[in-house]
Amino acid sequence: MEKWKAPKKPRIGIYTMGLKAYWNQFPGLRERLLHYGQFISDKITALGGEVFFYGLADCEEAGRECGEYFNSHNVDLIFAHSGTYVNSSSVLPIHQICRAPVVILNLQPAARIAYDRTTTGEWLAHCGACPVPELSNAFHRSGIACRIINGLLGLDHTPGISLTEENTASRPEAIKAWKEIGEWVKAAAVKRELSGCRFGFLGNTYNGMLDMYSDFTMIQAQTGAHIEILEMCDLNRELSQVTEEEVLAKKQEILEFFLISEEKAADPLAQKPTDEQLDWSARVAAAQERLVREYGLDALTYYYHGSPGGEYEKLQSGFIVGHSLLTARGIPCAGEGDLKTCLAMKICDILGTGGSFCEIVTVDYEDGTILLGHDGPFHLAIAKGKPILRGMGLYHGKQGTGVSVEAKVRTGPITNLACTQTIDGRLKFIITEAQSTDGPIMTIGNTQTPVKFKKDPDSYMDEWFAEAPTHHFAMSVGHNASIMEKVSEILGIACVTLDK
Repeated sequence: MEKWKAPKKPRIGIYTMGLKAYWNQFPGLRERLLHYGQFISDKITALGGEVFFYGLADCEEAGRECGEYFNSHNVDLIFAHSGTYVNSSSVLPIHQICRAPVVILNLQPAARIAYDRTTTGEWLAHCGACPVPELSNAFHRSGIACRIINGLLGLDHTPGISLTEENTASRPEAIKAWKEIGEWVKAAAVKRELSGCRFGFLGNTYNGMLDMYSDFTMIQAQTGAHIEILEMCDLNRELSQVTEEEVLAKKQEILEFFLISEEKAADPLAQKPTDEQLDWSARVAAAQERLVREYGLDALTYYYHGSPGGEYEKLQSGFIVGHSLLTARGIPCAGEGDLKTCLAMKICDILGTGGSFCEIVTVDYEDGTILLGHDGPFHLAIAKGKPILRGMGLYHGKQGTGVSVEAKVRTGPITNLACTQTIDGRLKFIITEAQSTDGPIMTIGNTQTPVKFKKDPDSYMDEWFAEAPTHHFAMSVGHNASIMEKVSEILGIACVTLDK
């Protein structure tokens, strides 16, 4: 499904470093290094970044000017291209002035210099690794964190000034380096998207789920996201304004993305939805879309138990279908008032990997899998086939009846991202790569995906539970631990990766 909002481009600062004294000594070296820097800038632009290339930082004055330049453009991340030797006093001011996360690019132009004909000027174009230890030391002593990517530049041509072959685009050292650079760009995109992101909080948190309770100030302080508190009467107001044309459009959308259950399920509580149930789900879905648009929401978490037989009990009973449609449109919706997992789902969605609301369902010791899912919304973009809609005789542990989604995540590599809160009030990510399988699931109207971890179920759960997680998490497709670790670092949020 097409997302409603165009993604924000991360703002990437780039500079090339070198020593000003070299330029008069070795004609052409300055221009050569700038050419390399422009190549890096162009490639990062192609990766989706909004690039701000300063040029050469080759003295303290240039370093200060560069730092101010990056601040003026509010960059999310800085790539520091180590073109040749530079003294650390030229570079340190950049990062003292602009505190955006920094990654040093030690990307050598050629796999091997031409020993028999290399000049000093030629060698200097290939000695980008030389200043990196000095920079690392100066940064460390200044309390500035940095990451370093080593490898080949990956040019698709050899500059005329070069004395050796610099077309290294197909070399594994270049491919690996650029894969890592691409991950950092994606991580910066998460930071850019979350800054000012509007999370709706509708209703309350499920009563008694102590792990679900979240500090709204903490969320905004650590992510830049805004929490918009909403009431059921806000949604009810939108419902009163829904037109029959909107309802019809939602019914067509539902038929496009879901299968309506026809068969008799094993559970008598999960049968073919009635026309009345489908109509109500479509009507509520139209109201949910109106709510999202009115408040400019980018994500939503919700829960409302309702008074038995009350108006709002009926309203919340129609949530699941509409929230699944919203999730597929780039507005992830998490049930039970779980703001932290909603954040995890949003991160997965920004990365283009889905992010479906999950918890432990049961363990299959015969298959060596853990069944993961929930009774709430599902991310349609990562489904195996069309999800099935079932009419529920009741929502277990909740009030009311209505239509629910039965689906599994498509078979293949997956990554679970959990977001918890530590004793000192900080967010923490728990990341696990695994494999979704095509094992059996129950016909009970819930989302369920059998997942095989690297360890046996008990060993994995030992490791998982020891990290003090919440009981919810987001499931994404693909193996994304490396990118998610970079997201945690760029946001300044602790993380641990399990089951390596």
